[in-house]
Amino acid sequence: MIAALVILGMGCGWLLLQHIRSVLEIRSLCRQLEELERGSHMEMGVQSRQRDMLELCRKLNRLQKLHHQEQIQYERAERQLKQNITGLAHDIRTPLTGAAGYVQLARECQEPQRQEYYLQVASDRLGELGDMLEELFLYTKLTSEAFAPDIREVQVLPLLSDCLVGLYHRFEEKGISPRVDFAQEGFRVRADEECLRRIFHNLIQNALLHGGGDIVIRQEKDSLLFENMVSETSRPDPEHIFDRFYKADSARRKGSSGLGLFIVKELAQRMNGSVCARLEGDRLRITLTLERAVPA
Repeated sequence: MIAALVILGMGCGWLLLQHIRSVLEIRSLCRQLEELERGSHMEMGVQSRQRDMLELCRKLNRLQKLHHQEQIQYERAERQLKQNITGLAHDIRTPLTGAAGYVQLARECQEPQRQEYYLQVASDRLGELGDMLEELFLYTKLTSEAFAPDIREVQVLPLLSDCLVGLYHRFEEKGISPRVDFAQEGFRVRADEECLRRIFHNLIQNALLHGGGDIVIRQEKDSLLFENMVSETSRPDPEHIFDRFYKADSARRKGSSGLGLFIVKELAQRMNGSVCARLEGDRLRITLTLERAVPA
């Protein structure tokens, strides 16, 4: 009887000891969690023989590590966003300041021919600003889930020709003429006409802004190839050329928003198409592929 009582007492003592140890381990974890709440990045740990307690500690460490990684990514994204906003503010200010300067020159000028030139340059600068603001507006639409292109059959050549005519003065400034080569004048694709117009505009603008020499646009089977020369100062990275806010060195000096080719990629993908770029020597080749319209 006495032996049984001793054994029972020892069992109760062992259970009490285990309970006290569990309470102390839980308190230790609570203190460590409080440290984490205050911003500590220490790894949690307990001196325990209980598998459940050790597994809990491992899971808490994994969660803490994931949270820390997400926090680093968030802070990096926030810094990048601030840089992009600062850059965009500068990009918008550049053509606006230029336009204001040329308007002032026109007001002070007495020669009609020179005055007309100043006003034309001011108009061009405001046109650049308008393009940038339109791209920003379109960017906000593209990042919205509500954006849905109205896909229909579109005849490519007339739409492309219209875009080229709209940029005629830019070609005249550069002293170059675009070369267009289509195997089929009736080439049609399934696309949203206004989205395709913006794609053509951005690709041609990109070639004019960063290219040098001739600009070639030709049909290659079911795709369109936009090709232009690039200088050493404007050589883009084909791996990142379609990234949001990407700019080659020359684009930083020319007031580009860094959204033009990103918008091209997004619009192409929204219309079940694709776009890719490659650099061969001193020539940049951008290939646009959209679903071809099936002849009736």
